[in-house]
Amino acid sequence: MTFTTPQSSAIEEAGVGDAWSSSPVSRVVDIEGIPISGLLLEAPEPRAVIVALHGGAAFSAYWDCPGHPELSMMRAAAHHGYTVLALDRPGYGASRPFAEELRDSQRRAHLTYAAVDAVLGSGSCKTGLFLWGHSVGSELAVRMATDDHGHDLLGLAISGTGREHHALAVGILGTRERYAQAKGVGELIWTPAEDLYPADIMGGAAIGSRTPDYEADVTAIWPTETFPSLAPRVPVPVQYAAAEYERVWRSDPQALDDVAAMFTASPRVATTRIAGGGHNLSICNAAPEYHRTVLNFIDDCLAERAHQGKDT
Repeated sequence: MTFTTPQSSAIEEAGVGDAWSSSPVSRVVDIEGIPISGLLLEAPEPRAVIVALHGGAAFSAYWDCPGHPELSMMRAAAHHGYTVLALDRPGYGASRPFAEELRDSQRRAHLTYAAVDAVLGSGSCKTGLFLWGHSVGSELAVRMATDDHGHDLLGLAISGTGREHHALAVGILGTRERYAQAKGVGELIWTPAEDLYPADIMGGAAIGSRTPDYEADVTAIWPTETFPSLAPRVPVPVQYAAAEYERVWRSDPQALDDVAAMFTASPRVATTRIAGGGHNLSICNAAPEYHRTVLNFIDDCLAERAHQGKDT
């Protein structure tokens, strides 16, 4: 296996003209002897860079819904003027063989930031860097938002997570001592409505990946310990989205308010409930509306930064 840092633009390699019709290109970089993989789609004149972090049992293709470009967050964002780097989180993709070395949460955040710099170049994020996490990927995104490396972030978007599990999820989700019930988790994510997802996406095989063992510890303490301790330290604007048909986490109005209330250091917290959405918001039929919501939020973050620049 060869690990390379790109020397030429992905736009040149992929022949990108119209960002909507172009496809992401694969990238693998060597970070401290560990290969980190992902997908990159560059906008011709990027307004900012989005770093997207997938959820559990998935990989970076989650952000470019296989067979459905109309649902792809990466293509929608590039069309909107944003470069997107969707990384396979440490322990997934090319770094899967090194999963046992990646149990330390701070190391995973460090490796991810290093991978961003390696793929894009240390000065490529001067227009602004925005973190976008889904489900278990929200843990890494929130952690990165509190890291010193992320002090100049534009903002943070998270979905598929929360402070309290849905009543239907009790007894199904795993703990440190017990694996989750695979069939039960599948029913939580892919039901109750038959038209939540394209038929060929149902079940997640197209974006599926083996979950690293360390993730059991991450998920076990996320809602009660990690999330409540990290959220108050996030200093940037936050957008939190919940799906109408979310069955892993509570998604009622009070649940959204409870999550927003944790981000006490954030200058602005926006919450939204996506009608017709399922847990995997970026590959469900409601994905375009969800993506527009977050992209508009990033627009606002850029406008706020520009306004602050005029005032200084």
